[in-house]
Amino acid sequence: MDNLQLESYLSIQTSADKLSAFITFSRITDEFECNGDELERFLRSKGIVYGLRKEVLNQIGTNPLAYCKEQTLVAQGESPSPGKDGFVKLVYDMKASSHAPAELEGGKVDFKEVVQLKNVKRGQLIAERFDPAPGPVGKTVTGEDIPSKLGKQVRFKVGKNVVLNDQQTAMYAAIDGLISLTDKDKINVFPVYEVNGDVDYSVGNIDFVGTVVIRGNVLSGFRIKASGDIRVIGGVEGAEIESEGSIEITGGILGGNKGFVKAGRNVRSSFIQDSNVMAGEEVLVSQSIMHSQVRAGKNVVCSGAKGLIVGGLVQAGDLVSARTVGNSMSTATTIEVGVNPEFRTELLDLRARVKQYMENLDKTDKALTILDQLAASGQLSPEKLALRIKLTASKRQLVLENDAVRSRILDIERTLEDTDRSRVDVSNIVFGGTKIVIGRYTKFVKDSSQRVSFRYADGDIVLIPYKS
Repeated sequence: MDNLQLESYLSIQTSADKLSAFITFSRITDEFECNGDELERFLRSKGIVYGLRKEVLNQIGTNPLAYCKEQTLVAQGESPSPGKDGFVKLVYDMKASSHAPAELEGGKVDFKEVVQLKNVKRGQLIAERFDPAPGPVGKTVTGEDIPSKLGKQVRFKVGKNVVLNDQQTAMYAAIDGLISLTDKDKINVFPVYEVNGDVDYSVGNIDFVGTVVIRGNVLSGFRIKASGDIRVIGGVEGAEIESEGSIEITGGILGGNKGFVKAGRNVRSSFIQDSNVMAGEEVLVSQSIMHSQVRAGKNVVCSGAKGLIVGGLVQAGDLVSARTVGNSMSTATTIEVGVNPEFRTELLDLRARVKQYMENLDKTDKALTILDQLAASGQLSPEKLALRIKLTASKRQLVLENDAVRSRILDIERTLEDTDRSRVDVSNIVFGGTKIVIGRYTKFVKDSSQRVSFRYADGDIVLIPYKS
């Protein structure tokens, strides 16, 4: 059949975005006969030139009755691919550990060569910003190019003691110091404060607007606070250690249930015992976590030859990983994943606030009811009128605040449900007496299991074989 004859049987529709073309039979008779090549010529005569589905055209020609009652997709264009996002590249890999200590037999670590700080000089380039790139162009079924989309633009997250060039493409150090990433990935260069020995009465507490390096131990009762990172080339007792960046403790944390270690980003230590440790992102331990409260926004990883978590509470947003969890004496050990630990604390606080709002609203409503009754009977004095206006404004504010708090509660509760990525990995053995919490679901481990991963699936916590 030629194009004119085919036109009496077929019509062509294209989608609004011109990425799809369809053939529809307007009628069908015994005289209808065509092949794939004739259909292709017909489509091309109508301007459909790209993405033709030749196998479908051949099938229509072979068995037209199978296609006469519905639209059939006969050409498919290509959507433009998303472009490559812009990115910032630092001169140092900030995710890599500042040192790579050798692990000896029995899980011990050799920290003789321990501090290789990411030092920079004033004026030194510390980061570059790269623009987004366009992706491949798309194509409509009529052969027109569809412009590609640029990736997302990125900006420098400017911290302290850094400067940008006029083009905003390069970042330089404004002082001699140490590159440090703080909360929300801000890039800073902080001066370095070093203590060559223990933090004791001869040194006192430290509160420094930069990075602190202690080449010794931090004794009980002392406090170190830093805007940058904190490195302790020794142990930490029951002290208060707080950093907006990361904290690294080579000799371990033996808190005696006093003080705390708190980092805006990561905490690295050889071991944690009887301690309270908090990290905005990760807690990384090379030996053991024992009878401690450990919280991390993302992951808690206890690796090394020992890799033991026993006693206490370990909470993480995404992952808790260890070789061994619990012990043969069934010491109570709780592992929680599936929600940022700070959200759990916030949720308790928000629920208390809602309760308080409801009590205050109830009191306000009762007072307004009395004032409304007085107004209805014409007994509202100027003082009472002013009170009524004030209480009405207060009620409006209370309702707004209550709605905002309830909205935040719903947001957090949704994160409790979003537990698909969260897991607890045990590469050796998990003992009975362990409690596993994923989001809002809880599982008590009664019998020991080897090499397992705890995940959420279909309303329950399930055990699947651990894969390294």
